[in-house]
Amino acid sequence: MNICPVCMGHPGTLPVINKEAVKKVILTGLALGGRVAEYSQFERKNYFYPDLPKGYQISQYAHPLVEGGEILLPKSGKKVRIRRVHLEEDTGRLVHEEDSALVDFNRAGVPLMELVTEPDINSAEEASEFAEELRLILRTIGVSDADMERGQMRLEANVSLDMGTKVELKNINSFNALRRAIEHELKRQEKLLREGKKVAHETRGWDDNKQKTVLQRTKEESRDYRYFPEPDLPPLRIYEDGELNPEKLEKELPELPIYKRERFEKEYMLEKGEAYTLVLDKEISDFFEKSVSELLGWGGGKNKKEAVKLAFNYLTSDLQGLVKEKGLPWNELLLTPENFAELIKMILENTISSRAAKDILRALVEEGGDPTNIVRDRGLAQISNEGALEEIAKKVIDANPQAVSDYKSGKENALQFLVGQIIKETKGSANPEVVRKILTSLL
Repeated sequence: MNICPVCMGHPGTLPVINKEAVKKVILTGLALGGRVAEYSQFERKNYFYPDLPKGYQISQYAHPLVEGGEILLPKSGKKVRIRRVHLEEDTGRLVHEEDSALVDFNRAGVPLMELVTEPDINSAEEASEFAEELRLILRTIGVSDADMERGQMRLEANVSLDMGTKVELKNINSFNALRRAIEHELKRQEKLLREGKKVAHETRGWDDNKQKTVLQRTKEESRDYRYFPEPDLPPLRIYEDGELNPEKLEKELPELPIYKRERFEKEYMLEKGEAYTLVLDKEISDFFEKSVSELLGWGGGKNKKEAVKLAFNYLTSDLQGLVKEKGLPWNELLLTPENFAELIKMILENTISSRAAKDILRALVEEGGDPTNIVRDRGLAQISNEGALEEIAKKVIDANPQAVSDYKSGKENALQFLVGQIIKETKGSANPEVVRKILTSLL
């Protein structure tokens, strides 16, 4: 446990505005296209709950840091409007057990950014897509890792089937749980309304073990919180502070996911789904872009689209699989984007086979090094010399009379079998296209 008098709300403790937290809220607002307030202030939100030791929460109500903005959902193309983004203090955390509940005060008093949308989301799937895109934006602009397993991002959904009374689902910690919680709550409310009952205005939690929402407390209205200005914190005049001036901070924003996807589609001729996959992870998209820049600088007589497509396929299948298998962060890979580009170049030039490429890629991830040296030292260069391959092909034909007979009887699979035998004989080094050409000629 790491708690202090502030966490516990002990008498005599005084709050302090965290300037870095204010900056990150402003950056978020700018990234979403919101309006940063010239004047902002904190207020006390009064209510009693076991995880709130002071009996009130320092929050923002009348004058939030940011208002407006929107997020475009990349799959559906729908725009979700943002109502506000404000800063408040986090509460404690309730840990529910069989017949009791414990309170963890470790995070109480820590700055918490809260973002509220307009009621534009119409399904559990849209809610999940919105949350995923928001997390990607937060990670891209560097305001949070938004690691849900570590509690750095929590989701809450207001669900209303009759567009009247709403039920708030609190502190959901995964996108899958968000979908399931909303879907369950919609069914629960539908059942109540069909039975002629009313939906109560309440806060419910999601029980992942029982796969259902559970009542936590009846929900207060805004007037019940008795908001009034926080007397221990001064108002904020954002544009008068040189470090927080939005016009200056906007210049610090990196390329946002929506623009990076559009650029990847145009610049690298990627399909919409391919660009979406890459941009989901900034480290992966950065690795891809550095590799492709190196690859296209080489040229090599291959068309740009073919080179990029091959790099994309190896990156998102073989390489990503190895990274997950080894549990490695992308920024700690022994394989550099330059060496990855060189490997793709060798495949394009038919210097190595696709089978050999997989072995070389594993060696690069596990040991590092240069692809050219690995090919040379391990004898993995692809054999394309027709004279050498023809001799091996003749031996394979003599050793497999049944396959030869089957091929001459019209069974095309027999030819593939013979190709496989030659590749096996050369330990994966034979060029399949050249082998197929030689076999067709000999047979």
